[in-house]
Amino acid sequence: MSISKHGRAAGFIATGAVAALLLAGCSAGGDAATELSDEPVTLRFTWWGNDARTAATQEVIAAFEKEYPNITIEPQFTDWAGYWDKLATETAANDTPDIIQMDEKYIATYGDRGALLDLKTVGDQLDLSDFPKETLTSGTVNDSLYGVPSGITSYSIVVNPTLLASAGIEMPDDETWTWDDFTALSKQVSAAGGGSIYGFQPFGFEDGGLNNWARQHGDELYNDKGEVSIKPETLASWWSYLLELVNDGATPSASAIVEKQAGGLAESFTATNAAAFAPWWNSQLTALTEASGSPLELLRIPTVDGGADGSAYYKPSMYWSASARTAHPAEAALFIDFLANSETAADSLLTERGVPANTKIREYITPKLAETDQAVVEFLDGLADDIGEPPTVTPAGGSAIEALVKQYTEQVLFGKNTPDQAAEGFIKDLKAAVAAG
Repeated sequence: MSISKHGRAAGFIATGAVAALLLAGCSAGGDAATELSDEPVTLRFTWWGNDARTAATQEVIAAFEKEYPNITIEPQFTDWAGYWDKLATETAANDTPDIIQMDEKYIATYGDRGALLDLKTVGDQLDLSDFPKETLTSGTVNDSLYGVPSGITSYSIVVNPTLLASAGIEMPDDETWTWDDFTALSKQVSAAGGGSIYGFQPFGFEDGGLNNWARQHGDELYNDKGEVSIKPETLASWWSYLLELVNDGATPSASAIVEKQAGGLAESFTATNAAAFAPWWNSQLTALTEASGSPLELLRIPTVDGGADGSAYYKPSMYWSASARTAHPAEAALFIDFLANSETAADSLLTERGVPANTKIREYITPKLAETDQAVVEFLDGLADDIGEPPTVTPAGGSAIEALVKQYTEQVLFGKNTPDQAAEGFIKDLKAAVAAG
């Protein structure tokens, strides 16, 4: 399920502000200097997040300004819900902040319209040598690098060993298990749970699970041209499998699933110790462990044939981007370099924005992390040999996908659409959203 911690707002796309982004010919600030200046420079830096993120980020800003006293960073932060409307308005007015915390679902929308700086053009100030190629690919649109991942995560199954033990089930081998194995185990847990403990907290409310399912079935949400390309039969099989789990009692009832999903992470079946297995991004382990009070662990996603197939991938938790209109691209790149490569910054940020994509920084902070965060890092490192190429970056307009996944999953669960009908409607609606994006 991996309930969105942001409460994904319709944001930038739904406001209609895309049409206002008249950014043709936007280049790195036009005549902006590409070398560092000795004169005073002021940069605006915008991000979304809670109080803990803000405090950690301001520590980084203070450290950067101490090291580069001629550069002043003006912070600008808000919550997720208001972030994209504000950024769209600023961009439409040619007043985009110099450094931008960017999300995967919006990077193509801004990049395709010339709003973001190609970070390949400022390589003298931005060292990316410690970033695996696949992490940088995820921030690349049309051969331009529009975002450096601040952190990475991967889809996983979070398991509650205590619930498995109470059902008399041993921990499965997650390097060989199949979806059929997963079904059988989930049914066993539910049978032993007496109506209060279930095997599986279902997927179907965001696109992470769908992406993995599609990749395991030789399919993809979008092709390399950014077009919706997923086959109806792939979608139908995903929802059919979900229905099978629900009908076999491996999960709670449809009404309970939808009710819990609306309650957020803290009210989930995982956090309330009511499901032994659940799909989450691995970076959410610490929050789930704290909420549940149980010793939760991470397992790989089951596969069709029980073997590594490259369907797993690293997803950027977010990116560091810069405005194409910044008057100071060199200084903006220098600050991004500090965020991404500095041990000083890492000491403040740790895993607040995900497990660092920079492998040296990841190694540096790991001994400093809490036990669950160390498990998150270990899980990612263990996937390294089996990670496939990242999915095509979400095209402009594609941020509508989460609302559409939720809408059609609920229709399938309550029998308002068959899986085949849901697949047809979903593809039609997602294509329309991308066309309008």
